[in-house]
Amino acid sequence: MGERLLIALGGNAMTAPDGSAAPEHQRAAVEEAMRHVRTLLDAGHRVTLTHGNGPQVGNLLLKNQLAAAVVPPVPLDWCGAQTQATIGTLIMNALGPRVATVVTRTLVDPADPGFAEPVKPIGRYFTEEEARRFEKLGQTWRSFGRGWRRVVASPEPLEILDAGAVTTLMDAGFTVVAAGGGGVPVVRQPGGVLTGVEAVIDKDLAAALLARAVRAKVLIIATDVPHAMIGYGGPDPRPIGRISLPELRVLHAAGHFAGGSMGPKVEAALRFVAAGGERAVITSLPEIAAALDGDVGTQVEKGQ
Repeated sequence: MGERLLIALGGNAMTAPDGSAAPEHQRAAVEEAMRHVRTLLDAGHRVTLTHGNGPQVGNLLLKNQLAAAVVPPVPLDWCGAQTQATIGTLIMNALGPRVATVVTRTLVDPADPGFAEPVKPIGRYFTEEEARRFEKLGQTWRSFGRGWRRVVASPEPLEILDAGAVTTLMDAGFTVVAAGGGGVPVVRQPGGVLTGVEAVIDKDLAAALLARAVRAKVLIIATDVPHAMIGYGGPDPRPIGRISLPELRVLHAAGHFAGGSMGPKVEAALRFVAAGGERAVITSLPEIAAALDGDVGTQVEKGQ
């Protein structure tokens, strides 16, 4: 019998190479991505998939903004839930039978410091005049040189609330799509009631949390490069192959991985292995089968 895996797909796997999120381009991109996932399923592995949703949420926000004078904008947690279902449907269609999508909620702390100072940019650039108009709807906007973008909180994920359903489906032999975009962020109110919040969860950190909850042995973080790199963008970049948890922690602490790109992936790999995961792998999507065999990719193991 194969291993229990969690594969975290980057947003590039859901759009065309030029970033287009037109429906036909999303469908083609997902079908191509699932061709690589299928190789692991055919080898007998049990798989849960997570995915990015940045371009899709950006499109929904733009629709919100353009139609704000006609229909009330829907909150950001609704946008996340909608994209989970849409992308999940595309994945199910591409993979065939015995695939299920779980619209997944991620618990966050309402006192998380991220809510006091939102910094995560989402959606497209707008003019200052347009941004000021949206600020009247209670949104936070900031100037980024090229224009103004909405910023929201990105709180720490505490618990994947629907991990039990994912585990049950996985145990029954289903391939499961879950925690897309990091999950729908929710907080627990007094009395236990759950409510959505205007935030986005880092999808890689949520993937590490879900991987532990569903007892995955290996976390595979699929991105657009075959390895994490030391000195990326500099004169002497070096790929990282097999590396121990303590060694990678030192590199991460030294600032080798950019916060907006490879940093969260490395942090997710560290968290998963530190919490008892057998191995975490960072590699490109076409290499996931070879990376699972240990032949390519950044291979993070506990070490000494």
